[in-house]
Parts: sequence; structure tokens; C-alpha cells
Amino acid sequence: MAPQAPWRSLFQSHLTQNSSTSFTLSTVDHDSQNRPVPRSRTCEFRGFWPSPQLHDQAVEALNSQGIGQNPAVYESDMISLTTDIRMEKVGQLDSSRNVVEGLFWLADAGNQWRVKGEAFVIGDPKGGAHEAAARKEIQTGMNVTGNDADVSGWSWERQVTTYFANHSPVMRGSFKNPSPGQPRSQEPVDPSLKLGQKVDDLQDSVARANFRVVVIRPSEIERLDLSDLQNVRRVRWTFVPENNTEGQGEWVETELWP
Repeated sequence: MAPQAPWRSLFQSHLTQNSSTSFTLSTVDHDSQNRPVPRSRTCEFRGFWPSPQLHDQAVEALNSQGIGQNPAVYESDMISLTTDIRMEKVGQLDSSRNVVEGLFWLADAGNQWRVKGEAFVIGDPKGGAHEAAARKEIQTGMNVTGNDADVSGWSWERQVTTYFANHSPVMRGSFKNPSPGQPRSQEPVDPSLKLGQKVDDLQDSVARANFRVVVIRPSEIERLDLSDLQNVRRVRWTFVPENNTEGQGEWVETELWP
């Protein structure tokens, strides 16, 4: 099993002590002249894949609907969030070779964390080549912590459902909203798409068709420590992959002038 990344423990500690775990996610888009343009939005950190911190209602919903939880046989240093497949960022990832940057300002710790890497989108109920390719990329960053029997009982579908369950019924219902970004004057053709719905069924076909989990595989992490303005520190960790291996390598730490 690969060791935990050297930045992970401190980053996780700062996330835990901060009152908010929202961050800015930036992707690359292209304008009408095919010039690259940045696109940013605020997202919510959903834990390190595949280990979201489940609330009691999520556990109850998973158990009562006969789904249950995956055995805890994997861990990773990859960041997870959730999205709607109809959001523009999904297409932007496809058209820019999955590059992203996430920026966390953790005010309670006085630290800024910058995460650069590639993001992969999973959760398509129909499966297919795109889903399989994304899972393969994510798998390279996953470390096995359990035995073979437990690994065989772990499923991607159940893990995506676990993330869906960890949303409130109202948030689950947001995946049955009209298509994001479309003019409000245009009524949806599908009558099942409307605002303010609650979803209790974790396998709701309409909501699940739109729900996705995004997993960021980091290649560079940078910390800017502003907790002491007389001694500001800036540190960068860069992942250097081993030759001819999938997901293996080491993190190289460099201290920078702030």
C-alpha cells in the first residue's frame, strides 16, 4: 500500500478546523474564437475519494433501501465533489483534457491551499466507454487497505449511490431541476423537471441520470501559510510518477518564497 501523501494530514487538519469546506474550482473553456478562457465556480468538498463523511440520515437511507455501504477497502489522496452532468464544467473537462485547479481559502487556519490536477467524472447509470475510462483513471490513485474478499464486495455503483445518499432530499431533488443555464422563459419539455422537489428514493431514475461524482487526482499541491504575517511560508508538493507504472511515484517538496 502506498503511503499517504506528505501534505494530506495537515490539509485534512485545516479542513476539519475550518467552518466551511467550500472551494473555488476552475476549468478551461473556449470562446467563439476558440481562445481559452477560465471558468470558476464555488463547490463543496465531499471528502477524499471514496470516503465521504456520512451523516446519519444517509446511512439510514442506504440501509432501509437495501443498498448498504461498501466495505472500507480503499483510500486515496484524491478530492471528491458532486455535480450535475448538465453543468458546463463537465463539458469543459472533456474539451480540456480534464485539467482543473481547486483553491481553498481556509480562514480559520489562515492558510490557502491550491490543488492542481486532473478531474474525472463518474456515475453514468448507463455505463459505457467514458465511464469505464474515468474509473480506470481514478483506480490508479486508489490504495487497497482491505483483503481480497472485501475488495470483491466493493462496487462503483454503490459508492456513487453513497455520495447521492449523503445529500439531503431537497439537494437530491435539485438533480430534477430544469436544465441549468437555460432561459427561465423556456418551460422544460419533460414535466418531471421542476424546482423544489424532494427525492427520497436513492435510485430515482431522473435524478440519478443527472447526478455525478467528480474525483480530482492531484499532481501539484501548494500551501500558503498566512497565519503569521511576519513569517509567511509557501510550500509546493509535486507528484513525480515512476516510469512505466500506474499511479506510483513520489511527492517532491519545495519551499518557495511567498
